[in-house]
Amino acid sequence: MSLTFAGGRASVALWAALLAPTWLVAAKLLGLYDRDQRSLRHLTVDELPRILTWALVGTTGLSLALTIIGTQNLSAGEAVRVGIVAAGSGLLLRAAGRIAWRKLTPPERAIVVGDGVLAAAAKRKLELFPDIHAEIVAELPQLTVADLRRTPTGLPDADRILLAASHLDEELVAELVVYCRHRQVKLSVVPPLRGMFGSAVELSHVADLPVLQYSTWDVSRSTMFLKRIVDVVVSAALLVVLAPVLVLVAALIALGDGRPVLFVQTRVGQGGRPFRMRKLRTMVRDAEAMLPGIVALDRLDEPVFKLRHDPRVTRLGHVLRRTSIDEMPQLLNVLRGEMSLVGPRPEQIELVERYSDEQRSVRLAVKPGMTGPMQVYGRGQLTLDERLAVERDYVENVSLGRDLHILALTVGSVVHGRGAF
Repeated sequence: MSLTFAGGRASVALWAALLAPTWLVAAKLLGLYDRDQRSLRHLTVDELPRILTWALVGTTGLSLALTIIGTQNLSAGEAVRVGIVAAGSGLLLRAAGRIAWRKLTPPERAIVVGDGVLAAAAKRKLELFPDIHAEIVAELPQLTVADLRRTPTGLPDADRILLAASHLDEELVAELVVYCRHRQVKLSVVPPLRGMFGSAVELSHVADLPVLQYSTWDVSRSTMFLKRIVDVVVSAALLVVLAPVLVLVAALIALGDGRPVLFVQTRVGQGGRPFRMRKLRTMVRDAEAMLPGIVALDRLDEPVFKLRHDPRVTRLGHVLRRTSIDEMPQLLNVLRGEMSLVGPRPEQIELVERYSDEQRSVRLAVKPGMTGPMQVYGRGQLTLDERLAVERDYVENVSLGRDLHILALTVGSVVHGRGAF
């Protein structure tokens, strides 16, 4: 017995709907309903591997169910289509749900406990990432167990406590856990001593014993080989797909401000090797000659500069920069092996010459990228120290998965345009 429709085949969509509870159970087992509660910042793109796994599990379950029920067998093509529709709709609906949540609900009330560098860094992250959807309602430079126990009403009313103290008191953390569980308040702890709890660290457990695993070895050759394959395939494909757009934009530049349509400048790549980077021209033709009158590179406090209101940028150039279309010719640099899709942004020679040894060890350790941690974690809003911090985190944890994650985050960064100038 089977349900049949046009062509005598069962409706896959109908059975997928009837089996919806199993899709929900799969999502629950994969943790898709529990991450937001735990994390200070949790984006839909962070869930991409889980959503793809969920789509695969759901599609496999649907295929097995159809086979067991005896209605029909799901062909390979149908299975692929079901999986794509499931993954795409899951990604879009969860992203839309989070956007609606941020629009319709008030920001999370947060208390920052601590002072000094860590507390400042925590507050800075709340400022840089509005998608955290939190506002600081109180700042407590110090907090003790006695304070928690002595105050009749506890701390100020809040949804989350963010502990970012320079020293952690084990008794205080334990008391805070009890306090927060009793009042249903979320607790986030920023570990002190960044050198001890650096970015190249993974937390694992041996029974009840937490162990920090440090990554102290070079990136595997297989990882770099796969990264290069992705660079070549994606850059070549994008050059073909975007060719009409690039021709159109080049024509608009030529009509509006004349030639050249490309801006070519020597930048510094991996290991300090110079290369010629290409961009669509967004400034007036004599922009390079005008620079000394705007910025004195030898007098900068730090070897970096980014002008929020650069008088040399043309009207069309503002649009190209806002959408990052001006960066597309760098796909040629990626194809040639001078750049990668993901990595630290390349800088010009005059600024690299002023780098410290630490700055060189971070920014020149891998191939520069068209996009990278700077582009998805603040762009032009980052200070040099913040930029180095996120780039060090990337260099110490290079992986194909992280590259794909940054590429996915880049889409949202370009759409929002925050920090682009």
